[in-house]
Amino acid sequence: MSAASCQLTEDQFLCSICLDVFTDPVSTPCGHNFCKACITQHWNVNVPDQCPNCKKLFYTRPELQINTFISEMAAQFRQAAQQEASSSSSEPQAAKPREVPCDGCTGTKLKALKSCLVCLESYCETHLEPHLTRPGLKRHQLMDPVENLEGWMCLKHNKPLELFCQTDQTFVCMLCTVLDHKNHNVVPLEEEYEGKKAEMKKTEAETKEMIQKRRLKIQELKHSVQLSEEQSAREIAGGVQVLTALKESVERSQAKLILTIKEKHRNTEKQAEGFIQELEQEICELEKRSTEVKQLSRSEDHLHLLQSLRTLKAAPPTKNWTGVRVRPPSYEGTVMRAVQQLEETLSNQMKKLFEGELKRVQRSAVDVTLDPDSANPYLILSDDGKQVKLGDVQKNLPDNPERFDTSVIVLAKQSFSSGRSYYEVQVEGKTKWDLGVVRESINRKGRITLSPQEGFWMIWLRNENEYYALVDPPVRLSLRSRPQKVGVLVDYEEGLVSFYDVDAAALIDSFTGCCFTEKLFPYFWSMSYL
Repeated sequence: MSAASCQLTEDQFLCSICLDVFTDPVSTPCGHNFCKACITQHWNVNVPDQCPNCKKLFYTRPELQINTFISEMAAQFRQAAQQEASSSSSEPQAAKPREVPCDGCTGTKLKALKSCLVCLESYCETHLEPHLTRPGLKRHQLMDPVENLEGWMCLKHNKPLELFCQTDQTFVCMLCTVLDHKNHNVVPLEEEYEGKKAEMKKTEAETKEMIQKRRLKIQELKHSVQLSEEQSAREIAGGVQVLTALKESVERSQAKLILTIKEKHRNTEKQAEGFIQELEQEICELEKRSTEVKQLSRSEDHLHLLQSLRTLKAAPPTKNWTGVRVRPPSYEGTVMRAVQQLEETLSNQMKKLFEGELKRVQRSAVDVTLDPDSANPYLILSDDGKQVKLGDVQKNLPDNPERFDTSVIVLAKQSFSSGRSYYEVQVEGKTKWDLGVVRESINRKGRITLSPQEGFWMIWLRNENEYYALVDPPVRLSLRSRPQKVGVLVDYEEGLVSFYDVDAAALIDSFTGCCFTEKLFPYFWSMSYL
């Protein structure tokens, strides 16, 4: 099929609506042809129905039938066009916008395959052949096609930039190495390229590793948030349960208090009502007698009065009310007793709460042993590293940097630098003891100041029943009972150090809002450790 006939056929078989080759062509009464879908959609959108070409108006939409002749012709045209396209696809393709065009092509610029740094031109497959066959051109330096070949030439010596000066970090030609860059560290461009490529590969690997670490950190943080959410839900549920129970206890105590007071008042009211009823009965009898006497006394008949007196009823018996009293009940101590009972209930609830908290804390238990390298020479450690006591004689020990020389202190071997850690210390029978945690860099020589500012978070016992939290100045603690076993919890990220009376399931004291930046070591003095 010739180009002219192909063009003619294409014009004849284009739908004037979609401007593409007919699909299911139909003819209107006015003789124009359209794709069935195109003309149907056109009439559905545009009112009234008329021919898009000649504008002939149809008062009744025509019934459209497929034009089989045009349909067959359109199919033949598509087949011929596809064959022509496939036969022309093997011909050399013109350079696309982002491809380097051949400098040797005079008509259509074909895609270049190589660039010559000597000729400063790029060539397609046809025009590249002389550089591959002629001896004089074989010596030219070829490279992958690039635009702006002048940028690959030394402006000073008009030679290819084949080398790289690592001293000046610039591209140079062969003449530059013996003139301006003499004695410089110069390497071939390919070598520098490979080196930089290796560096970039290493950087890419390092970057990927950094990305992976950060993704893992994101997962870790999300997991921490999830754990926090679960823990907060448990704490809220537990707290609501405890506080609801406390609220119900208060309401029951209040109701019981009101009932007790009202019962006392009702008893008093009932007693008074009984007395009042008796008094009113006596008054009624007395009033009757008074009326009879009054009526008799008005009689002027001497005989009748005297005779009536004989038959007059005797005065009704009456009660001596002089000593009768209704005393208001004493409410003194009623409220106090109710509060005491409520306090006992609250104390039991608090104990249950702390028992639950202590059980959760004890899940973070760690094994701790004493470090002999840190122990003051007066301290005596057990062989298993679980007990320490104060001796009478100073042992001859090496004065290493970890050892306390004047303060009778010993630290544990284990340290805490993340998460939650818990351990327990047996202090039963001890009249003096210190315990807590310290940071690694504390002063271990000479006089030591025990305070959080100096890296000590601890409590101690003095004079058998005087407990103190070591802040500046120390704060005396009020404890209901003497602890026999003390639990120590360290939450590194939370900045928390808490002390528990294990047997009483009670919180002794807490250091909160601490900022930990170093390892923390358990601290002991004069005690047995479990």
